[in-house]
Amino acid sequence: MRLTAFTDISLRIVMRLAVSGRDELVTTRAVAELLVVPYTHAAKAVARLSELGLVETRRGRGGGLQLTEAGRQASVGGIVRSLEGGGDVVGCDDDPPCPLRAACRLRAALREAHEAFYASLDTVTVGSLVAAPTGPALLSLAGRPEALAPPGGETTRTAP
Repeated sequence: MRLTAFTDISLRIVMRLAVSGRDELVTTRAVAELLVVPYTHAAKAVARLSELGLVETRRGRGGGLQLTEAGRQASVGGIVRSLEGGGDVVGCDDDPPCPLRAACRLRAALREAHEAFYASLDTVTVGSLVAAPTGPALLSLAGRPEALAPPGGETTRTAP
């Protein structure tokens, strides 16, 4: 199974926020730069993570992002299910529908494999993802001064 780029970006954002101090706020722009993803993609991912209650966002002066306690305790399987949706692996009912769908065993086997994939991720928490060596690697990215939330909150960066 292949995850969408949206889910990949979302998981990387959650991981980065998981290694932040509980009082540290990081801007969406800074996270996008740290993780080398387009700002617009990061902003969409942050919005969805906020809807799911995993990330708290604060606007304005002193604003930024922070992982919620629910986000710290979340299972990766639960996050991926929420982001990827619950559709089938294959499109048996597409237009035109598969002529084998009434007697096919492949759909059930793929559904079982799909659930096994999620079940294996259910045992992994966000906190366990950022244990060494990953956490220190993420923190070394944050060592760049522009990665921390500026005192005035979210700002735009101009090209030189």
